Amino acid sequence: MKLTDFRYDIEDIQVPDRPVEPRDKAKLMVLNRADQTITHDEFSNIAQYFNEGDCLVYNNTKVFPARLKGRKEKTDADIEVFLLRELQPENMLWDVLVDPARKIRIGNKLYFGDELVAEVVDNTTSRGRTIRFLFDRPNEELYQILDQIGEMPLPPYIEREPEADDKDKYQTVYAEERGAVAAPTAGMHFTDEIIESLKEKGVLLAPVTLHIGWGTFRPVEVEDLTKHRMDSENYYISEESAETINQVLNKKRNKVIACGTTAVRAVETSITASGEVKPSFGWTDKFIYPPYDFKITEGMITNFHRPESTLLMLTAAFCDFDFLMKAYEEAKAKDYRFFSFGDAMLII
Repeated sequence: MKLTDFRYDIEDIQVPDRPVEPRDKAKLMVLNRADQTITHDEFSNIAQYFNEGDCLVYNNTKVFPARLKGRKEKTDADIEVFLLRELQPENMLWDVLVDPARKIRIGNKLYFGDELVAEVVDNTTSRGRTIRFLFDRPNEELYQILDQIGEMPLPPYIEREPEADDKDKYQTVYAEERGAVAAPTAGMHFTDEIIESLKEKGVLLAPVTLHIGWGTFRPVEVEDLTKHRMDSENYYISEESAETINQVLNKKRNKVIACGTTAVRAVETSITASGEVKPSFGWTDKFIYPPYDFKITEGMITNFHRPESTLLMLTAAFCDFDFLMKAYEEAKAKDYRFFSFGDAMLII
């Protein structure tokens, strides 16, 4: 398939800039791949689509306030720094984007509030820089300051300014492992009560970690999808989670259901020769698009994605392209909310 196959009309769709409250009151569209049927529900009822012994795989990454506003030394010019990834925690080196890029050069010092200073040590791309925080206290204290002065990095198509409560709203209830600059938004519909109801039903939980980078919003710019390269993202699958997933895979009557495209990419990255998940950590640039033979994922919870996005391509690979596009047209007709703060889809 080609890039342009994944275009669809986004006129008149709802694109909210905040999640629905309470978050489990989002709409839920259920796609059954076996009989090609579409039904409509509410996310609060998601547990009824799981059977005892099924496994929910979810991404427990945690978004940190990665957008910093500061000033440049000597000129006091206003600058903005977007923290992409921590390169060397021991040296406090970070890969960042800067704005305005033309004014920020190697050797410049950047000031953020009263306590934090960084030095630009390298150029990486036209807007990219490597910076070192000049901070002689433990790394955890650096993060405490970032939590105080940083802003949450909302998706680029959200036009409003970040707000204080975004630090809670743009986060899943099971977020634990700090390191993402974008939320695994399919999981934002879950509440503590839903998690408990799944446990009570006998559903097994398998957390994995994939720290979502800003590349998740980077557009695909080549018509030939085989030439697109994903940005690398750090992931981790524990021995316990791998064992849980494999236990369910070996039971033919149960399913492994992944919440979100990032959870899918994590488990589909780390596969043994016998078709099981292996515990591992490292970097993945796995790009899933039709056709793709899924080894682990047997069900998926996801949102309604932007046209021509890698997220839409992965979903189409799992669901069947024509069936998915039919579902998107029905979602538009029934006023579903699209994109990061939108409604949910369960594909089984």
